[in-house]
Amino acid sequence: MPPRTPLLDRVKIPSDMRNLSGEQLKQLAEELRAETIDTVSVTGGHLGASLGVVELTVAIHAVFDTPSDRLIWDVGHQTYPHKILTGRRDRIRTLRQPGGLSGFTRRSESEYDPFGAAHSSTSISAGLGMAVARDLQNANSHQNVIAVIGDGAMSAGMAYEAMNNAGAMKSRLIVILNDNDMSIAPPVGAMSAYLSRLISSRSFMSLRDFAARMAKRFPRTLERTARRAEEYARGILTGGTLFEELGFYYVGPIDGHNLDHLLPVLRNLRDSDGMEPILLHVVTQKGKGYAPAEAAADKYHGVSKFNVVTGEQTKAPPGPPSYTNVFAKALIAEAEANPNVVAITAAMPGGTGLDKFAQKFPTRIFDVGIAEQHAVTFAAGMATEGMAPFCAIYSTFLQRGYDQVVHDVVLQSLPVRFAMDRAGLVGADGATHAGAYDMAFLGCLPGMVIMAPSDEAELMHAVATSAAINDRPSAFRYPRGEGLGVTLPARGSVWEIGKGRIIREGSKIAILALGPRLADALKAADELCARGFSTTVADARFMKPLDEAMIRQLAAHHEVLITIEDGVAGGFGSAVAQYLAWSGAFDRGLKFRPMTLPDRLIDHNSPVAQLIDAGLTAKDIVNHALTALGSEAIETFVAIPAQ
Repeated sequence: MPPRTPLLDRVKIPSDMRNLSGEQLKQLAEELRAETIDTVSVTGGHLGASLGVVELTVAIHAVFDTPSDRLIWDVGHQTYPHKILTGRRDRIRTLRQPGGLSGFTRRSESEYDPFGAAHSSTSISAGLGMAVARDLQNANSHQNVIAVIGDGAMSAGMAYEAMNNAGAMKSRLIVILNDNDMSIAPPVGAMSAYLSRLISSRSFMSLRDFAARMAKRFPRTLERTARRAEEYARGILTGGTLFEELGFYYVGPIDGHNLDHLLPVLRNLRDSDGMEPILLHVVTQKGKGYAPAEAAADKYHGVSKFNVVTGEQTKAPPGPPSYTNVFAKALIAEAEANPNVVAITAAMPGGTGLDKFAQKFPTRIFDVGIAEQHAVTFAAGMATEGMAPFCAIYSTFLQRGYDQVVHDVVLQSLPVRFAMDRAGLVGADGATHAGAYDMAFLGCLPGMVIMAPSDEAELMHAVATSAAINDRPSAFRYPRGEGLGVTLPARGSVWEIGKGRIIREGSKIAILALGPRLADALKAADELCARGFSTTVADARFMKPLDEAMIRQLAAHHEVLITIEDGVAGGFGSAVAQYLAWSGAFDRGLKFRPMTLPDRLIDHNSPVAQLIDAGLTAKDIVNHALTALGSEAIETFVAIPAQ
């Protein structure tokens, strides 16, 4: 056979593929999968999820009139093939790179991204909002709204809240459930595909509507019985009874990698005249079409750069253990000493290090799925019965359980321990995953103890301290990435609550650091001392309660006091400023400079570049100190060459 003419080069935007035959679309899917694999091998990123939706992406864009028809991808890390097909192929190798494409959907990036997403389970709510807006603005419009949501995201209550609302509103909305936790077995084959085509066809749906109108002429009890008989008949055949009860017209399951199944069903749904929301259940495989990813879906969910031929990922040279691994070590040590210590994760056992805890204590770890709200209240319930729950959740995801933190934990003063991984800036995942707000939103809660260890050994002490707090909630935050390489104890020591430590003594400038910014504070102190400005460095350890005695000492014996943290304003620096104001320190002439993340989003970049962008480096500390001291200090600083 002569070689096939490449098709992907001809597809600049989705309209270029709408005249292609079914066989050509299959070829396009093959080329799209190869392009996705090659791209991620260069950039790193979320590979498995994107490979699992290649055929689905091709089918949706071939059938629907995007971007006029709205397509919302839940989470967004499965959208690399979507980005390639929607005018971004020429930039796809900038994915997650400085100044390049986002690893998630972003409204400002493309008209084909009508809704930005990085946290899960938002697509149905957003899609329903778009559908209702369409109905209000133009009731005769046949614009389609399609929300693609993964089976993991369906473990979040928000998805069911949205479906319940959508089912009651009867606004035309298509939800595609991408089920990649189910093998493609005989039920998802020819018979299922035939039934799906049948029940999604206009003739079947029209017949169903006719039957419903006829049933209304019956007595109410017979009408209700007829309607439920039809729903349950389809539910028994397809497994969709739950969705029918929520008010959705269920179609599926069908093979999400078989375009012969996908295309006719999607066309039927596109052309339907019904006003009720529809759920199409497709079954896919994460990592489909790339053997290493198929064999180890968990390892290829998010990957570093890798060799396409072997699948071997590029490994960084051996270095210090990550903060995540140190947390796991510390928690295991506490669990060995206290049988009441239990661990809770919201679908991130590997990401939080709790997979290691599970190996040691398989009956004392609970993965509740993508359900942070439930995780927090579940932990609260355990705490009422004398258990010592550690709720390990990324800082950015704890935002989703804030109401439960307030009402179910803080108001009852329950000793739930929050381990907040990925605090601060997070590199390539960008602003959507930055742990920037936790100190601000937790610091305002009465009775909460909040710690920020400055290195990995301090993290072990923070875990031990949190384990020892049995009369109120506590939290500790730690960054993404490797530690500093300090020596680790076998088990952490318990700190005195609300007490920091002086690292080095000086007399003119004081730098009070919270968390990992202590390393830059020490570098800045070296720079200042080398130029004749005696500098004290202190490690706060606690954001709350403050070490008021130490702060008073620093304020009374130094001309300038600088605080530095990797969180937004409203956190540690703000709390110190309030204390200083009420203690009268400003009346005595203290020059105070709180350093925080700026009041803007920090885009994806390397961690070092993000800190430079945020103005939280040693150089920035030095500049603020000299500016606070005045022009004479700046002139002295410039006149003396660096050593």
